[in-house]
Amino acid sequence: MTVSEWSQLEAEYGRKLIHSGLEGARSGRAAFLEGKPFAPALSVSLRKGLETAAIGTCIGLLTGLTGGRRKSIGRLLAFGLLGGAAGLGAAVAWQNRRLASSVASGALKNIDRVRDEHWLERHPIDYA
Repeated sequence: MTVSEWSQLEAEYGRKLIHSGLEGARSGRAAFLEGKPFAPALSVSLRKGLETAAIGTCIGLLTGLTGGRRKSIGRLLAFGLLGGAAGLGAAVAWQNRRLASSVASGALKNIDRVRDEHWLERHPIDYA
């Protein structure tokens, strides 16, 4: 087998892995949402995350006030914005952890199936 043939086979295998992972992620999301749209679930997560974002903003502002460096308004706003974004991101991730688990589980299940098929192609089992 030449390097060109090998690289083409490996590229095809990589495409199969990516495609199966995406399909598994879609099926995991669909199984979790049970036909309901994703947007309302996300808006509920965002609303519930606003409290955590406010706490993160306060922590960011307090962090911007500490230290021996000059305390400018821009620096304080940057720290507050960064803290708020971190708080909101953490809250939304926490609220959607079961959805993420379902998506990851579906993706891994499909990827494992493709990996097993690939292994069997390379190592055929002869029962005769």
